[in-house]
Amino acid sequence: MTEVIQYTRIDSPVGPLLLARSDRGLLKLEFDRGQLAEGAGQTWQESLEALSPWRRELDEYFGGHRETFSLPIDLRGTTFQVKCWHALLDIPYGQTCSYRDIAHAIGHPQAFRAVGMSNNRNPIAIVVPCHRVIASDGSLCGYGGGLDIKRKLLDLEHASLPACLPLGIGA
Repeated sequence: MTEVIQYTRIDSPVGPLLLARSDRGLLKLEFDRGQLAEGAGQTWQESLEALSPWRRELDEYFGGHRETFSLPIDLRGTTFQVKCWHALLDIPYGQTCSYRDIAHAIGHPQAFRAVGMSNNRNPIAIVVPCHRVIASDGSLCGYGGGLDIKRKLLDLEHASLPACLPLGIGA
């Protein structure tokens, strides 16, 4: 049976975005590079209407009127990746933490490089806030959209760049 994935492209303050949803929730939010990442057994159909609730929440976020996202997401990856991505969801708006903090939070304190690789494969940018993860020394590092976009997102959230241990994250 073929899974139908609905998608749309939108403009945002950080550039064009590609949004895609399954019947379970938002499946992808990527910086649009003009290609669809169709998976095996999937048919992608363009539908601005199907993604309008997520677009509305993103517009509110970019307008400074939303700090958390409320709509369902559909995270697909390895068990380790999904665990890392769920830990990202615990980083409060306007705060940052390090890859090491995430590794501790998921019970793998030495796996900070693997956490970085999982962040690199985060399929739902912004909503699953990998932009809030910085290096242990407080510097910006690695982001799929580029460091300039990471800086814009952190500035939008008025995030302080020194790493901190948000509630529920870290040792």
